[in-house]
Amino acid sequence: DLFELLTGARFTTSYTRVGGQIRDLPERFIPQLKKFLDDFGPSLNECDRLLTRNKIFVDRTKDVGVISKERAIAYALSGPNLRGSGIDHDLRRKHPYLDYDKYDFDVVIGSAGDCYDRYLVRIEEMRQSVRILRQVIDKLPSGPINVADWKNMTPPKSRVMTKMEELIHHFIVVTEGLDAPPGEVYFGAENPKGELGFYINSRGGGVPYRLKIRAPSFVNLSILPELLPGCMVSDVPAVLGSLDFVMGECDR
Repeated sequence: DLFELLTGARFTTSYTRVGGQIRDLPERFIPQLKKFLDDFGPSLNECDRLLTRNKIFVDRTKDVGVISKERAIAYALSGPNLRGSGIDHDLRRKHPYLDYDKYDFDVVIGSAGDCYDRYLVRIEEMRQSVRILRQVIDKLPSGPINVADWKNMTPPKSRVMTKMEELIHHFIVVTEGLDAPPGEVYFGAENPKGELGFYINSRGGGVPYRLKIRAPSFVNLSILPELLPGCMVSDVPAVLGSLDFVMGECDR
């Protein structure tokens, strides 16, 4: 509901733009976000109480699908799957972006590297996300939502619909792309599955010479052949669920 209120769509949103975003936050967004955070905490605590010490759940996840530190690093795992094995690595701390260095939060790590530890890491990371969002709300500034560089971004729809020059500029930006200088860049960010990274190689012009997307689910799923041998068939759902992958990222 919050995504739909903010972007107008529940999935495949196109809210962000080169240089900013399509529009500012609706007036109802912050109050609804605060209400969601207030409701989410008790709901998460209830799930915690139901599962964390549940004997059946613990028996089905402890010492199952164990990933050692060495194996996690060798397979370039990231996110909760890496931290669940005891590796203290979070891009929000190691290479801060989007003002993450200004927010107070804990990097949650496990120790055993099994399905149960990966579950514990994700439960606590949801609490840390609530903690971060409350700080963001308190520090959210007012002001412009886009860079003041109309040459390198699409103009507002109000100007596109009323001025021929802006319509032409919009058409050129959308069809030909931005005139990027030659060079290469890689940027990675933490998402719920792990490190989502983009490598772009440019030889000038509006089209990348090479584009590589580092999808965390694709990388994390690569360790599956190491985890399943020796498991019972009944362990497979726990192992797959603990890796928490999205098949849309894995399709190649």
